[in-house]
Amino acid sequence: MTEHQRKRVRLGFRWLFSVLFLGYVIHSVDANTLWSELADFPLVILVPAILLTVMQVALSAWRWCFTVKCLGLPLAYGLAFREYYLAIFLNQVLPGGVLGDVNRAWRHGGVVGKGVAALHGVAIERLSGQLVLALVVVTAFGWFLGSGRLETGVWGNGLWIVAAVVSFVVALLLVVRGGRAGYLQCLRRDVSLALLNRSVLPVQLGSSLLVLASYLCVFLCLAWGAGYLDNVESVVTIAGLSSILLLSMVIPLTVAGWGIREGAAAVFWPLIGLPAEQGVALSVGYGALVLVSSLPGAVLLFVSKPECA
Repeated sequence: MTEHQRKRVRLGFRWLFSVLFLGYVIHSVDANTLWSELADFPLVILVPAILLTVMQVALSAWRWCFTVKCLGLPLAYGLAFREYYLAIFLNQVLPGGVLGDVNRAWRHGGVVGKGVAALHGVAIERLSGQLVLALVVVTAFGWFLGSGRLETGVWGNGLWIVAAVVSFVVALLLVVRGGRAGYLQCLRRDVSLALLNRSVLPVQLGSSLLVLASYLCVFLCLAWGAGYLDNVESVVTIAGLSSILLLSMVIPLTVAGWGIREGAAAVFWPLIGLPAEQGVALSVGYGALVLVSSLPGAVLLFVSKPECA
């Protein structure tokens, strides 16, 4: 079997795993209630939600430009915007959720002639976002615990939480064993320049917070359309839970987080006293919306070529 054939087999396996995992989650909840929840999403809500995804790309592209310029690499904003759309589409259809980012790093590196630095720029830009996401998730858990919303007696006295955490740790260890720990060691100098520098860190954290806010606003937009939001507490609750769904998508076991994200929704919504079907419906709606909003990247896949940065 050739390397190309092995890649196609791995891609097929990831898609199969995603479909089976998603099917298991749907089977584990009340299917009739789930379809009813999905039917509550009005089509008109797609307009503001898709506009929010455009804002996500615009903010993310700016963060990428800022990051690589800290490393001394040129990158025009218009090019960054187009390449980010292409990366998002590839992340939606290819396994792991990072191959689109690898592609934009490779294309940028080919233009500027500094492949390693370009790869570091993309890695640091993604790291900035993950750090802010982790902080928001920790804050959300703190709020759930402090407000008494977290019902640890549900789902086998928290057994599902333990299983989810263990799964995340195992996936992280697999990534580290795959060689990324050594790669992160090589990033130390560039991380210091483009992320940890005192003059750079506030800009990185601020821009990443805006990017994350745009993601959470998409969830809130869908939740509002479905009638899930009726007061400030419900807004904070859905935003906190949605941040957990975004973090679950980091686990590189499926395609674009499908299955893993819905499984996390089925676990965490009941833990704070909300129906699992609501969380799964919101997760499915989000996944479908992101896939649709990434379609401009499919066009760029055929018409866009690396150009002068």
